[in-house]
Amino acid sequence: MLDEARAFAFRAHSGQMYGTRPYSWHLEAVAELLAPYGVQAQVIGYLHDVVEDTVVSEDDVHARFGPFIGECVGLLTDAPAPTRAERKARTHARLARVGSGPAELALVVKAADRLANVRSCVADDRQVLWHTYRREHPAFREAVYRAGLCDPLWRELDMLLAPAQLATSDD
Repeated sequence: MLDEARAFAFRAHSGQMYGTRPYSWHLEAVAELLAPYGVQAQVIGYLHDVVEDTVVSEDDVHARFGPFIGECVGLLTDAPAPTRAERKARTHARLARVGSGPAELALVVKAADRLANVRSCVADDRQVLWHTYRREHPAFREAVYRAGLCDPLWRELDMLLAPAQLATSDD
């Protein structure tokens, strides 16, 4: 299923860019971070943006990859809203309600996605976006963090979003 999800996501995102790179670069970065959390996490990682950013529907994901993968992708998909702040607030509210159980895997994927995004900001000196992630971090953390779920991802994410991080990454 991992190879199928990877190929499906690459086709769906074909022609899209992630900064100056093909979108597949971001998907690979997320999937790599998710390797310690298992194949299902990686499958969800490859698919995490297909509903939000392509013509693929949640029903398509359910039909092709099953109800659990579909549920997790649905949890990760920002609902349309007039502003980024409103989209993120809605997504954070939905993720904050995820209880213990299988759907927590979506929270691991969300943390890996954010870490991949922040790593990219630091590496490419994308200060405006880094500041956006830093500003959003308290609400993001409150909604997504669960103690013991994926602490190594959170340690790095917290460190990369520390106030001096971007300024010192050029040294």
